[in-house]
Amino acid sequence: MFALLKKPVRSKPKPLETVKRTLAVGDRAMPLTIRENRRATRITLRIEPGGRALNLTVPAGLLTREIDDFLDRHQGWLLTKLAKFSADNQIRPGGRIAFRGVSHRIEHTGTLRGLTEAVLVDGEPVLRVSGLEDHMGRRLSTFFKKEARKDLEFLVARHAAAIRKPIKSVSMKDTRSRWGSCSWDGNLSFSWRIVMAPPLIIDYLAAHEVAHLKEMNHGPKFWALCKQLCPRMEEARKWLKQHGSQLHAIDFE
Repeated sequence: MFALLKKPVRSKPKPLETVKRTLAVGDRAMPLTIRENRRATRITLRIEPGGRALNLTVPAGLLTREIDDFLDRHQGWLLTKLAKFSADNQIRPGGRIAFRGVSHRIEHTGTLRGLTEAVLVDGEPVLRVSGLEDHMGRRLSTFFKKEARKDLEFLVARHAAAIRKPIKSVSMKDTRSRWGSCSWDGNLSFSWRIVMAPPLIIDYLAAHEVAHLKEMNHGPKFWALCKQLCPRMEEARKWLKQHGSQLHAIDFE
């Protein structure tokens, strides 16, 4: 009789770790999330849109001291990258914020009731915000959402008519990873923060998502259609790449 061969018992892989900590970068305390990844062969450091937090992807089992050494070596890089984000991104009376690409002074009216509105005061663009001062950010974001919806619904309808594609819905969100999205059945979603950008950029974003109604990819046909709808597409893409993160940096909470 041959003895039955026993199959080797395979031990379960150790669960991957996710660690949250704070990293000092110059005079800033940055939230840092460290995630292990079994497929990672090197450390990858990413700054979240708006410069609010850091994400680090590391190979599974990497020693803590190796992670710390990596972060120490990249302090200069982080300081350079984060320098473009203002340390003061709070909504406050007398502060400034862009609306449709134009810098506006924020004015707290002091009244408990009233509309948030964009006006000219002695030729200066001003955003007047009523209500309690602690609620200025919330009231201003509500105003931006309403204005973004107004702009994007108009632009989406125009571009969709040009390519003869129906739209099911247009919604506003505060996404960090993307400026817009389009589902196969015609649901379009946009980040309302785009209303802070110049009109060309808002138009490009609408054209981009509408083009997905016909081309659900980023191939040559998609980009050709996108440029047909928005001839200054390349200029708009460049602007978003250079300035988009600054729009995410504004803290409305």
